[in-house]
Amino acid sequence: MSNGLPDLENCTKVATVLKSMAHPHRLFILCRLHQKECTVSELEGLTDASQPQISQHLQRMRHEGLVDSRRDGNYVYYRVNDEHVKVLLTALEKLYGLSNE
Repeated sequence: MSNGLPDLENCTKVATVLKSMAHPHRLFILCRLHQKECTVSELEGLTDASQPQISQHLQRMRHEGLVDSRRDGNYVYYRVNDEHVKVLLTALEKLYGLSNE
């Protein structure tokens, strides 16, 4: 930052995160994963998206560094990985009542 103005590189990074969050299914998935780790099948049971659609959303968000996964036996659990995204999700949950808790 110079003169208190944001630099274009940081704005580009933020815009990429916001674009990923702007899709309703991805935002829903992120909100759920912000509350607790979930498998694809658990997420499928909570939304009208199919398993392949959820997997594609998760793959995109993994590629962008927003979510991470861990394997436990036959199950893969996903969670929010980016601390900045966690802060954004907390704010969105408070502002728009997105949390189910």
